[in-house]
Amino acid sequence: MKLTLEDMRKGQGWDGYRLPAFDYDSVKKNTMERPRWVHFGSGNIFRIFPAKLCQRLLDAGQTDTGIIAGEGFDGEIIDRIYKPHDNLTLAVTLKADGSIEKEVIASVTEAVKCSREDEAEWNILLRAFTNPSLQMVSFTITEKGYALYNPSGELFSFYAEDFRKPAAESSVFLCSLTYLIYRRWKENQAPLALVSMDNCSHNGDKLKAAVMTIAKAYVDNGSFEPAYLDYLQDESKISFPISMIDKITPRPDESVRKMLEADGFEDSEPIITSKHTYIAPFVNAEEAEYLVIEDKFPAGRPALEKAGVYFCDRETVDKVERMKVTTCLNPLHTALALSGCLLGYTLISREMQDEDLSKMVHILGYREGLPVVTDPGIIKPKAFIDEVLEKRIPNPFMPDTPQRIATDTSQKLSIRFGETIKSYLASDSLDVKSLKVVPLVYALYLRYLMAIDDEGNSFTLSPDPMTETLQPMLSSVTFGDSGDFSKVLAPLLSNEKIFGLDVTKTDLYPVVVADFARMVSGKGMVRATIHDVVNS
Repeated sequence: MKLTLEDMRKGQGWDGYRLPAFDYDSVKKNTMERPRWVHFGSGNIFRIFPAKLCQRLLDAGQTDTGIIAGEGFDGEIIDRIYKPHDNLTLAVTLKADGSIEKEVIASVTEAVKCSREDEAEWNILLRAFTNPSLQMVSFTITEKGYALYNPSGELFSFYAEDFRKPAAESSVFLCSLTYLIYRRWKENQAPLALVSMDNCSHNGDKLKAAVMTIAKAYVDNGSFEPAYLDYLQDESKISFPISMIDKITPRPDESVRKMLEADGFEDSEPIITSKHTYIAPFVNAEEAEYLVIEDKFPAGRPALEKAGVYFCDRETVDKVERMKVTTCLNPLHTALALSGCLLGYTLISREMQDEDLSKMVHILGYREGLPVVTDPGIIKPKAFIDEVLEKRIPNPFMPDTPQRIATDTSQKLSIRFGETIKSYLASDSLDVKSLKVVPLVYALYLRYLMAIDDEGNSFTLSPDPMTETLQPMLSSVTFGDSGDFSKVLAPLLSNEKIFGLDVTKTDLYPVVVADFARMVSGKGMVRATIHDVVNS
């Protein structure tokens, strides 16, 4: 079988594959005439989650339009994955019980690069944005996609360069987006929801801040009229809902590719783009998925609640996000990522077969996290952790790696662990000194920064914007050293941006220092330290 409309319509060889149940040609025509949904960030999680949600509505007759997918970062995704396969995706769901579901997703009817270099593709976006029928523009562009400033607080040079040009000549994605919204304002001032679905706290606020900063820069250079800013600020016209998304979507896995080839599926070869995007005609992901969105849509919205999306008020989204990020999932992932890199693991699921590491995340989730968890009401925290620890992380069919999860750890620690420490410090009934895995993870991070595993071998750290700043601060520490490292670690552990608070001013400081000192003292001491902490 080939992943094309022609081959799919033949129906031969697709036994065991779920195929679309709607009239594709009719949906494609409707989408071009009266688009309702544009999505930017056309990578793996979009293809197997939001695009699948739309397909559920199409299959059930709850909508008659699909999605226009745009890509503003890596145009090779459009040219090398979408176009050769008629915008289709093969979604492969890897269940914890060993079963596999395969489904062809056809809800994307157009896929384009967000670039003026291709006039035909740009005009598809321009027509969509100026059509009053458009209700929602969603995003999965990663947290980095909203950043306008570097770690030093300076505007990135490519933004500074764009701000010197007319907005109609902008080349950076968010600048082009702001221009497209401007054209909607000029054409009809129709309302619109801009919905970030990225895995970061208050994602909608980050998107709004970026768009407003760009719009003001173009007002200043004369590209936009000042009244455009009023349109962007008017929530009855333009909204920026916050959301929480949760679905583990690893890179295309070789074992999945071989399984598909054995089925007779011919289009399984992954590619790595020049911008280092790992992508294939298929996407593999876990079964569990959550999407919670602030219900603020001035132009209306697709009935995605019928496909399993939670719509609620802003406070509830905040609570769900806090539950997941500060206690029930993300901290557990980071603890496994750091320990996995140091102990030589290459699969998160394999770590859950390690008695010490399994104990570590169970203590972290149930004993240290649950006492301070935020209960959002719509999802029960204990049930969520149960699913994470019993089904999701141990899933042997999920090819997720500690190295992937360890990416950008410096940007994650303050929320994933600092918030728990703060909650303990603020509590009248909880003692911060009872925490033992949280300080262990801080020590694991410092030990990880040395880029030497538990056997004394060097390894490559995962990408992180703070590595070049933090690693030199540990340059005086050598593997095999022993002694008091308080003076070395104090400047690191006092960094509130990284750790969420000044750890040196808490009772956990000597615990972190002692754990680190033991782990750096020789071979096997990371393992020994983890074992003793979780069994104490």
